[in-house]
Amino acid sequence: MTTLTRRDYRTLSLAALGGALEFYDFIIFVFFAVVIGKLFFPADMPDWLRQAQTFGIFAAGYLARPLGGIVMAHFGDLLGRKRMFTLSIFLMSVPTLAIGLLPTYASIGIWAPILLLALRVVQGAAIGGEVPGAWVFVTEHVPARHVGFACGTLTAGLTGGILLGSLVATAVNHAYSPAELFATGWRVPFIIGGIFGFVSVWLRQWLHETPVFKEMQVRQALADELPLKRVIRAHKSAIALTMLLTWLLSAAIVVMILMTPTLVQKLYAIPATTALQANSIATLLLSLGCVVFGALSDRYGAGRVLMLGCLMLGLTSMLFYMQMATAPENIYALYALCGFFVGVIGVVPSTAVRLFPPVVRFSGLSFSYNVAYAIFGGLTPVMVSMLLPLDKLAPAHYVLALSGLGIALGTVLWRREQVTKA
Repeated sequence: MTTLTRRDYRTLSLAALGGALEFYDFIIFVFFAVVIGKLFFPADMPDWLRQAQTFGIFAAGYLARPLGGIVMAHFGDLLGRKRMFTLSIFLMSVPTLAIGLLPTYASIGIWAPILLLALRVVQGAAIGGEVPGAWVFVTEHVPARHVGFACGTLTAGLTGGILLGSLVATAVNHAYSPAELFATGWRVPFIIGGIFGFVSVWLRQWLHETPVFKEMQVRQALADELPLKRVIRAHKSAIALTMLLTWLLSAAIVVMILMTPTLVQKLYAIPATTALQANSIATLLLSLGCVVFGALSDRYGAGRVLMLGCLMLGLTSMLFYMQMATAPENIYALYALCGFFVGVIGVVPSTAVRLFPPVVRFSGLSFSYNVAYAIFGGLTPVMVSMLLPLDKLAPAHYVLALSGLGIALGTVLWRREQVTKA
């Protein structure tokens, strides 16, 4: 079978929708980073330190990803993809709802940021199993010639969660005055997120175990040792390549989509509503870009598509930040252009998932992706925040450097593809 069936489209739709709702839960924090920083830390703390510590708690979610991802992937390779796919979303829903009900620093003092940190850690563990699990799940459901499109579509669903977060944040900022936002309004997105999560758990009961895993069960071809042990021993090059691809992905998402709305408010005095509206447009174009670049990789190969996409990502990111200083009125068009080329990350999952054999695929992808995201995605907000006093264009320079890495990785992939064809 070489075409997508109605069941394939149904699986893709349910997986992407569930992923969007779970990713919303994980990233809604960053859209209210300014408010959370003021509510969960002492009022006399310097603003730069408050911002760094708030982004540090956000980063803690990334640092917790490897443990959750490795544990869920281990059981996903041994017991089935679907079970872990459902568990991850449940583990996300509970702490999201709890954050929405959490007392602030004014009520319980130092315990407020401590509890917030603990809940972010649980969220990180959950997302660590969700993202690689989702990519493996759809890859093993669709025909091989459509894996790029399928993974790109699922990634669009995950980024759709960011768009949903941006839209909810925009609506909340419109609905509440600044005083009301600090009083109770900031809680609304987290309570909504908890409800979203439980809806996602219900949705995933309609999904079926992957044909690839079922076949391995029938042939008794499941891993006969700790899956991660085999990955580390036999697939070192796949681990390295996946980690570098993840670094690129994390730089594009964390800086250009998650941090930029807050940064342009602070650096260029752009109103919060304007920044969030522009971010919504950029994220919509990001979702479209993921599908387009994923589909192009099926047709032209991941290497060439990655090279071209990263070249444009670097150029548009620099253009955006340079123009914000002189022509902030162009924020909507420039941010939309950036968002589309951030969509080059849609090439990453289908490339990475093919690097590992089915028997250890979940563990290999989860270990490589989550460890890299913990290091690069977790430290990026802190690094960029610390560099900003020295370089106003630090976010753009960081993305530009990683785009150069992406072009180099695209070259490597293109050469591998030529060897495979020969």
